[in-house]
Amino acid sequence: MTRKQRRFTFIIGIGAVLALALVLILTALSEKIIYFYDPSDINLEHKAKAGQKIRIGGLVEEDSVKRGEAGLVQFNVTDTQEKLQVRYIGILPDLFREGQGVVVEGALDEQGIFIASTVLAKHDENYISKEVAESLKEKGVWQGENE
Repeated sequence: MTRKQRRFTFIIGIGAVLALALVLILTALSEKIIYFYDPSDINLEHKAKAGQKIRIGGLVEEDSVKRGEAGLVQFNVTDTQEKLQVRYIGILPDLFREGQGVVVEGALDEQGIFIASTVLAKHDENYISKEVAESLKEKGVWQGENE
């Protein structure tokens, strides 16, 4: 084998190892990626499947919060065009309230109800999640200061 052939074989071998590493990394990351949607994406465009872990964001719909037994809370998240029913068992953040921005992580069940594992509420009167703000701006319903 000539020097040129050895060098070529070495480069091909390194390229194959790098390609394999890239495939393994992307496969591992694809299982950890959590997509963000708003209620219109789910109700109208059916972007999320039942059981797929996702995040949804929007505003907590007025007069939609219902508290049940054993820490069960049901509420609707809306982007002012569509709404999605959410069920959560646990303690809600102190700043969670109707009409405020919220990001909820979980999965849809077979009936299209979002079963939340995490609820994130805004932390002061000037904050709303970047994803939620962009989604509301796209729909033309953003009422924030920085348009």
